[in-house]
Amino acid sequence: MTPTVVAGALGECVHVAGLVRFLHLAERAGWRTVFLGPAVSTEELVAAARREGAELVGVSYRLTPETGERLLAELAEAADDLRAAGVRFAFGGTPPVAERACALGFFERVFAGGEPAEAVLAYLKGQVTAAPAAADFPQAAVERIRWKDPFPLLRHHFGLPTLPATQEGIARIAAAQVLDVISLGIDQDAQAHFFHPERQDPRRRGAGGVPVRTADDYRALYAASRCGNYPLLRTYSGSDDFLRLAAMYVETIHIAWCAVPIFWFNQMDGRGPWDLEGSIREHQRLMAWYGARDIPVELNEPHHWGMRDAPDVLFVVAAYLSAYNARAFGVRDYIAQLMFNSPPGLADAMDLAKMLACLEMIAPLEGPDFRLWRQTRTGLLSYPLDVDAARAHLATSVYLQMALRPHILHVVAHTEAHHAATAADVIEACQMARRAVENALRGQPDMTADPAVRARQAELVAEARLTLEAISNLAGGDVDDPLVDAATLGRAVRSGILDAPHLQNNPFARGGMTTRVDWRGACVAVDPLTGRVVSEAERLSGLGIGG
Repeated sequence: MTPTVVAGALGECVHVAGLVRFLHLAERAGWRTVFLGPAVSTEELVAAARREGAELVGVSYRLTPETGERLLAELAEAADDLRAAGVRFAFGGTPPVAERACALGFFERVFAGGEPAEAVLAYLKGQVTAAPAAADFPQAAVERIRWKDPFPLLRHHFGLPTLPATQEGIARIAAAQVLDVISLGIDQDAQAHFFHPERQDPRRRGAGGVPVRTADDYRALYAASRCGNYPLLRTYSGSDDFLRLAAMYVETIHIAWCAVPIFWFNQMDGRGPWDLEGSIREHQRLMAWYGARDIPVELNEPHHWGMRDAPDVLFVVAAYLSAYNARAFGVRDYIAQLMFNSPPGLADAMDLAKMLACLEMIAPLEGPDFRLWRQTRTGLLSYPLDVDAARAHLATSVYLQMALRPHILHVVAHTEAHHAATAADVIEACQMARRAVENALRGQPDMTADPAVRARQAELVAEARLTLEAISNLAGGDVDDPLVDAATLGRAVRSGILDAPHLQNNPFARGGMTTRVDWRGACVAVDPLTGRVVSEAERLSGLGIGG
């Protein structure tokens, strides 16, 4: 049976905008709503609650605190029998009136106007109590995604140069209840040499993140997160000893999901000891390890190409290879990361088209044993140094990303062009992002329907299929599936099928590509001598490879 909520503005109060938003959220949460309007007397409110069989009564008052306190006391007396019978009462008003409503002890929940819409929705779904505990917040990624729908999970990177500062910051972020997933930023020595103290350099301690050196360090960071909204934790998969690290992450921080590339974090980018093909095999083993434990996996592969100025088509190809490999190695819940603004300078329309092409390519892979979860983020390299301009960039980028209705929104702080985000920066960035999300969910126009977006999407899908066919053609006759074969994938990089301008002079790659952002705002391959745009078929032909 559908529950009923009755709501009205009490006494002489005529301000009902907040009540209307409350009831809209209630409808989304499955309630039947009865709106009594402004200036409702105590008698009318109580009578309507009885008549409608209300399970919840919403009350608002936004005028003088002293008058509001008197009216709320009268309501508490008149409705005492309803409350004793199990009817719940919630109040919303200005902070001074909300303070007095709290003091009465009559209302189950009091809202002072600063709460995000998602917190109100969680209350209406019966998911969070007035004094939240760990049990109120799902502690697995997929369950938390479903719990928070239609709002995306918010994720942010965080790690300071010392362990105590990072612990303090995590506790502060958790207490602010603005973030669902804290991605621990750990220093480079921890990523590459955690189990090898002899390879660590004390002079690099804290370079790039928090210097975790023992399993107890991870336990301490997890313990710091056990307050507020009890955020999930995750961290880098590392660049060596992948399975040992994975087992420790599961045991110490209950890692929300694994993030791993296919082609990177090795000798090719200078971040690990493995050669190209060896690291591909290790990354595939890691996917299988997490998949066997039903822990989601994200492949942060496409944006590594985009950040190196690869053309949009290779971003799309990398997105397909990522999802394809994840499914092949037993991942059941796959998180598709879609980093916008990579490379910087892309037009919003062309950026959106690229992401839609990625989603179109990977959609056929989905099935009962392989679920896709969309994660979007702002490009790290796209932020301007001016902090006011960076704030605007954050908000507009998030609003654009909402066109894809992401399940996870990876927030990147507006300060990142200047310094690694502090706890205060993370909280501020998440508050800005949440406002952009709320605005979009109220009725964002469908930007995906733009004919220019659709045309570019179709162009990228067609070109990406040519590239994938070219990669498959590199395999020997004894290879059952070229797109998961490490030797074939390594050959795709060495041959130049997968290439990027930043790979020039790289011993593992061809590095012969030149790209430009064209008149449409799309990143395309060009002839290095003339600047003429080169189609993917022409580029592949120039490599001596049939498409």
